[in-house]
Amino acid sequence: MESAPIVVHRPSPSGGRRVNAHRNGRDETLDLAFSDRDLVVFLEAAGVTGPELILDDPAWVEWRDAGTHQWTAG
Repeated sequence: MESAPIVVHRPSPSGGRRVNAHRNGRDETLDLAFSDRDLVVFLEAAGVTGPELILDDPAWVEWRDAGTHQWTAG
């Protein structure tokens, strides 16, 4: 199975999670998100329509190495 087009990586020790999007045939880093709101803003800027509706959809967003909507390490 192919991974979701949006990957939210594990929280960094200093907080925040790197966000990658697969578009135009390649992976690109969008930014470091510190909240759901940050993530929605990054996805809107990347051209995702209705990003707040897809955050819990594993077909769209893969949350790696930490809980969904968890923004700090530990």
